[in-house]
Amino acid sequence: MTIRLLPDTLVNRIAAGEVIERPAAAVKELVENALDAGATRIDVVVRDGGKTLISITDDGCGMTPDELTLAVERHATSKLPGDDLLDIRSLGFRGEALPSIGAVSHLTITSRPRGADSAWSLTVDAGAKGTPQPAALAHGTRIEVRDLFAAVPARLKFLKAPRTEYDHIADGIERLAMAHPGVAFTLSDGGGRSGLRLSAAQGELLDARLTRLGALMGRDFQDNAVPVEAMREAVTLFGWIGLPTLHRPTARHQHLFVNGRPVRDKLMVGAVRAAYADFLPRDRHPLLALFLEIDPQEVDVNVHPAKAEVRFRDQGLVRGLIVGALKRALADAGHRASTTVGLATLGALRPHSDGGSPGASTDGGFAPSPLPYGRSGGGNSGWGGQPSWSAGPTVTPGLAERATAFQAPYPTHSGAGNAGLPPLQGRLSGFAPAARPPEYAPASAQVHGGQDAPPPDSHPLGAARAQLHNTYIVSQTREGIIVVDQHAAHERLVYERMKSALLDGGVKRQALLIPDLVELDEPSADRLLTRAAELAELGLVVEGFGPGCVLVREVPALLGQSDVKGLIADLAEELAELGDTLSLKERLEAVCGTMACHGSVRAGRALNIDEMNALLRQMEATPHSGQCNHGRPTYVELKLADIERLFGRR
Repeated sequence: MTIRLLPDTLVNRIAAGEVIERPAAAVKELVENALDAGATRIDVVVRDGGKTLISITDDGCGMTPDELTLAVERHATSKLPGDDLLDIRSLGFRGEALPSIGAVSHLTITSRPRGADSAWSLTVDAGAKGTPQPAALAHGTRIEVRDLFAAVPARLKFLKAPRTEYDHIADGIERLAMAHPGVAFTLSDGGGRSGLRLSAAQGELLDARLTRLGALMGRDFQDNAVPVEAMREAVTLFGWIGLPTLHRPTARHQHLFVNGRPVRDKLMVGAVRAAYADFLPRDRHPLLALFLEIDPQEVDVNVHPAKAEVRFRDQGLVRGLIVGALKRALADAGHRASTTVGLATLGALRPHSDGGSPGASTDGGFAPSPLPYGRSGGGNSGWGGQPSWSAGPTVTPGLAERATAFQAPYPTHSGAGNAGLPPLQGRLSGFAPAARPPEYAPASAQVHGGQDAPPPDSHPLGAARAQLHNTYIVSQTREGIIVVDQHAAHERLVYERMKSALLDGGVKRQALLIPDLVELDEPSADRLLTRAAELAELGLVVEGFGPGCVLVREVPALLGQSDVKGLIADLAEELAELGDTLSLKERLEAVCGTMACHGSVRAGRALNIDEMNALLRQMEATPHSGQCNHGRPTYVELKLADIERLFGRR
């Protein structure tokens, strides 16, 4: 078999198969060229998902006729001043892009440098190059790609529907727009419909990025994002990350950039997952946009044909920087929870057009009165001096009696159903000072309207006013009300204390008077005993007691009276799921979460006012208390203005 050189047209088509796998890849290459040319505005028009037309116009530096001729030659570039392939300081330097596109389409490039008296145009038709011709254009460059893949019909028939290809194009432009907030972008389908219109963001770079991210990722992200800024050994990380209570079922809204280039790097994704491990379940993902700036000599961007992946010289440095910066940013957020939790609650409460309410039962549940509510003309005011409500004549029978009972003094923890339970105040006192001002009401004070009640605006989470169904604490703030899930909130407090105790040398233990014998299947028992040393650091001392049996001798003191057998069973399942894929520290934190869940105030326990306020104060003093370690919110805040709109007052 004779060896021969392939003709240039065929070589370019092969290169096109490596570089331009779909219209979105061609758009990405051309938009990156425009950004490297210093454009401040880029307009993109596509038809049929980019198959029949791709037009990209920018106001960049432009090209002379000689540069036009060179631009369509293979391996020609203006972005690599030296011969060092590791010193890449632009989005793209590859010389195959324009000749590869021209090899499988009808390509027209029209360009005019700043200060030039005329523009020039060059065409490449299925690899056949023309000569520069005079043309009309303001300064900048316009590139038109018609009939993409017409020269390779096999590739054309493997493309998806036009709408799908258009979505891929939009996704690529959005990612580049996130990294360059100072550049205006437009995207349209050629039929008069504009799919994307972004003006250049103004102000400081970090704030400009948040404005651009809000336009692309939604107002929810903009309102619930936490800034990230960190630097270590000349590696800089900045961006915005969403609060843990703002999460999605996929990682589609995680945007990662290295030197302005969008990437999907496994190391960075793993670092993000590790940073959020304390706050989210494994099947949920945070929303974020992170921008890493690093010396080009320290990162290889050529490990993937489309430069979607990178390789760092010092992977440990990059991973440590990301994990540490994200954890610090989340800690600075304190007990803050995302506003989407309250908005979702209001959406669930808002009546449907048919008079019903989402989630409300029709057989005995609450149904809105057909008559509007109004303010009573006089009489006692409602909570915290707010005007009380009066209803029309169609009030549900028994509602007045239930309202009267609700206004009665609230029972303390020593009442019926709480025999033998230790006071919550005693169990919470170890986290942080309760910080209760002297004007706090005693436990025997009335729940509502008490003269000695704490002022609602004295603390971020307000003052406790009631406990609903022995599970939810209702507190009043200056701007509205807050509903707290007492179990989820206390679970986070216990968890954070266990982690703090680990850092201080270990969790204090409490020996059991009679050791508990727990029966498991043999593999589960073996897994627990293999981790016995790690569990001992957490205050849980176990030892083997025959096949499939585990003897529990000591438990963490801060768990109090907990279900030891249930705890051991859950830990065995947790260790089976974790396996050996996580580090020791990550495994310990995961086990801490399971133990904290068993040591927390359970739903169904009645609390008095002092205990409820103590829990609120501990939440304010504890980092990450806006969500439990399973990713659920610990409280919901409802603004008074939103509540008034719910009832037609606004």
